[in-house]
Amino acid sequence: MGIAEQVRSFIRESFFVEDFEEGASFLRTGIIDSMGMLQLVAFVEDTFGFDVADEDLVPANFDSLASLTAYVEQKRKRQTA
Repeated sequence: MGIAEQVRSFIRESFFVEDFEEGASFLRTGIIDSMGMLQLVAFVEDTFGFDVADEDLVPANFDSLASLTAYVEQKRKRQTA
């Protein structure tokens, strides 16, 4: 299962959101609230095996499925380099 599919599955199971677009803002559309973001960060750390730095907690990394997928891919590449 790819990164996007794992994150989408987590959001479906944790926040009971069935369908959302890859570029939809988690916060603006109400898919995830601020407390849910904490859960999402913990999920990313546990599932993908790296710590999310404070400076990485920005909308450019965590506000949509597309941005989060790109962020995780980038972090994984850095780990293997």
